[in-house]
Amino acid sequence: MISATGAQGLTLVYDDAMAAYHFSERHPMNPERLGLTARLLRDLGVLERTGSAVRAPYVADDDQLRTVHAAAYVEAVKRASGPDGEASPELGLGTEDDPLFPELHQASARLFGGSLVAAEAVLEDTGRPAVNFGGGMHHAARAKAGGFCIYNDAAGAVARLLENGARRVLYLDLDAHHGDGTQAIFWDDPRVMTISLHESGRSLFPGTGYPTETGGEGAPGSAVNVALPAGTRDNGWLRAYHAVVPAVARAFAPDAIVSQHGCDGHERDELSNLRLSVDGQRQNALDVAELARELCENRWVATGGGGYDILSTVPRAWTHLVAAASGRPVALRTPVPDPFREYVVARYGADFPALMGDGAELWWRSWEVGYDPADPVDRAIMATRREVFPGLGLDPWFD
Repeated sequence: MISATGAQGLTLVYDDAMAAYHFSERHPMNPERLGLTARLLRDLGVLERTGSAVRAPYVADDDQLRTVHAAAYVEAVKRASGPDGEASPELGLGTEDDPLFPELHQASARLFGGSLVAAEAVLEDTGRPAVNFGGGMHHAARAKAGGFCIYNDAAGAVARLLENGARRVLYLDLDAHHGDGTQAIFWDDPRVMTISLHESGRSLFPGTGYPTETGGEGAPGSAVNVALPAGTRDNGWLRAYHAVVPAVARAFAPDAIVSQHGCDGHERDELSNLRLSVDGQRQNALDVAELARELCENRWVATGGGGYDILSTVPRAWTHLVAAASGRPVALRTPVPDPFREYVVARYGADFPALMGDGAELWWRSWEVGYDPADPVDRAIMATRREVFPGLGLDPWFD
């Protein structure tokens, strides 16, 4: 368990019970990544240093789940749980991506409840963000599981914020994979803008998230998708973020932000073709933190998401996320504490990086320096700007 004392810097939602979200020993979604992140946060003293509070998640009840999921789907998840679980492949339950396990409903509802706790904490104290790195199950749609995701906790956090007075909520997805489930849930809701930066669906699951996906008839322009080419590195990713996200977010003027920080875009992660570093992912977390301070007085819920290199990448990336949200970032040259590295060697027989960063050369070209039509990243950026910027009253070419 993690403990924290002192003045409040952020609210972290965590409990060891979140590890019950465990499909199988061979499944890529390994819950040990959560415990490793919690251990690294503790060994670095991040929470004590920032005076942060820790809250445990609760298991969301059916009414809470039904704010974003169909009642029949929730019942199907319940039937899929237990020792004699009933598969429903047409609903994504009992598939290769989402196999059944006895605690399926309860474990999934706990992750959902964790993001509700985070939203509730933000509503109670608008000057303090909240982080649930065990959440971010963005592929779950209203009535279907997908991509290792059963209940969409990020969508649940958005709904909770709307229920309690937020007029507009920005959902920002920085996972390597398109945030298709969250986009679909709010497709026709003009109160929610979904922005997703991801590897193009031409080369990666779920095969969606193209720039032409811009929202339903009831909410045109409410979905923004930046589909980046396989092989994109930090400089391209951060160029794309800064060329699209801040301008769109300012035009939307949200009362709150919910973000998803899957770290599966890292070059060591085998489930995407992006080539990002922990350094770049840390910078992205700092960028979102700055946006939350600027636009909505830190009414910001940050979640985890994908991340399958559980030893080298996930603990460092999400520790940086928590520290960035607290307002006290961890420097990239910070040594990883010896007790943590010794634990990884003893537990997994593997070495762990000596420093909190990858030593990447972190830079990117500002969009203002010009558009290069020969650059596939620039073409991806321009495709999004052409689709989205005019409807928001923004210049589709240069700002």
